[in-house]
Amino acid sequence: MSGMRMWPKHWHPETWVCSMRGHAAPAVDAATVSVADAALGAQLADGRRLARCLRCDTWVQHPAPDPATARWQTLPPVEQLTKPRRGTPLHEAILMRLIAINKATHAAVFTLLAAMLILLETNFGRLHAWAQNVVDALNSQINDTGQGASQGWLGRQLRHVLDLKPGTVHVLLGLALTYAVIEWTEAFGLWKERRWAEYLTVLATAGFLPLEIHELINRVTVLRVGALIVNVALIIWLVRAKHLFGLRGGPATLHQHVDWDEILEAPTPAAGPGPRLRGATGWRRVLPK
Repeated sequence: MSGMRMWPKHWHPETWVCSMRGHAAPAVDAATVSVADAALGAQLADGRRLARCLRCDTWVQHPAPDPATARWQTLPPVEQLTKPRRGTPLHEAILMRLIAINKATHAAVFTLLAAMLILLETNFGRLHAWAQNVVDALNSQINDTGQGASQGWLGRQLRHVLDLKPGTVHVLLGLALTYAVIEWTEAFGLWKERRWAEYLTVLATAGFLPLEIHELINRVTVLRVGALIVNVALIIWLVRAKHLFGLRGGPATLHQHVDWDEILEAPTPAAGPGPRLRGATGWRRVLPK
């Protein structure tokens, strides 16, 4: 997997996150920006304020704040600023949110199934009696070929209902509730980026694999093959990317260091004219607020 691109070549997750949550540009909140703050912002001679987003490297044009309400009178030292995630940590966080949404979808399906089974269990006697009455009515009607109508699709489905036992409903309900709780727990933990949820997801997903393989042996479908591939890829990615089970040095080597000194060495608007500036992740246009 080394060298594999996580995102399309011309799509930057940093820019996408900023479009959703806004830029992380601390110079916007400072009453004054000095020459010493050139890596983060610039106060141009014509009165315009340019502030650099530490996430996507875009320089945004913004009016200077009122000194009375500004968050800072002058920008604090860079090391004291809250720095947004970017690069690999941000990319992995986005993928974790997508996995959490996937798990929440599964959880919702299991929850709906559990609700249906509870309804079935509550009304089992009446449903069984209704199915028997319909089957009896169908059997009383003989078609032109002499074949019982109960041999049709509807008859077969009703026979399944008649063959269903209360104990089977209890087992299915227990499984549905168990899977719903597990999937909801995974979804919550992954959304919050809890490490225990990463382990739970790997173990729970691996536990489903024998069932998926069994179903695939019985009948090969595109959906089943796709689900198996996705789940295997999910396990491999989580174990490798999150250094689970001590892989690749374990949690001590999990978070990659971001070299902010190198990032902040990129040219600033005060360095020269031109509508575009080179940042750590590529060229970024100066945008008006």
